Amino acid sequence: MKPFRIAVFASGSGSNFQAIVDAVRERRLDVSVELLVCDRPAAPVVERAAKEKIPAFVFRPKDYPSREDYEREIVRLLKEKEIDLIVLAGYMRLITDVLIAPYYGRIINIHPSLLPAFPGVNGIGQALAYGVKVTGVTVHFVDGGMDTGPIIAQRAVEVYDGDTEETLSSRIHLVEHELYPQVIGWIRQGRVLLDGRKVTVRKE
Repeated sequence: MKPFRIAVFASGSGSNFQAIVDAVRERRLDVSVELLVCDRPAAPVVERAAKEKIPAFVFRPKDYPSREDYEREIVRLLKEKEIDLIVLAGYMRLITDVLIAPYYGRIINIHPSLLPAFPGVNGIGQALAYGVKVTGVTVHFVDGGMDTGPIIAQRAVEVYDGDTEETLSSRIHLVEHELYPQVIGWIRQGRVLLDGRKVTVRKE
């Protein structure tokens, strides 16, 4: 099979970016990480990409007249690099139809809750404040809404008495780092079928 090229979009520490890169290095994931896209030049994920010798497009949104303008530049880069899949990994910006239209069904995101519960910012804090006993992780296709796209996979994480955002986050991140490379692998193998809001994952 020809190389399956992915671009990772991130805004923060890049722990999911690193989990994907590690899975590739350890040959648990048969993809090529071709590009990091980051909207925060000082984000630690930029240093991670440099260390891994992965090209990065780093930009400041305020340098562009609109969101659509910087997304047009991103789309040009994605096409130039023949990207097969866009992987959002803590990318803290809503994306517009400029990016979604040419890549719908090829953009995925990971979110730290069992969607549709607790979408948006700080899903872990929302879950704790609500008092749920179980939360988790969701990987979904991106449709332009706030964590509203069709769900590919979910994993539950129990909330313990006395949990803080820090302790619950640490357990959720462990699940994220296992689940996200796995889902990317399913997509690479052609096992993920999208039909409207329904997603089917074929068995091997």
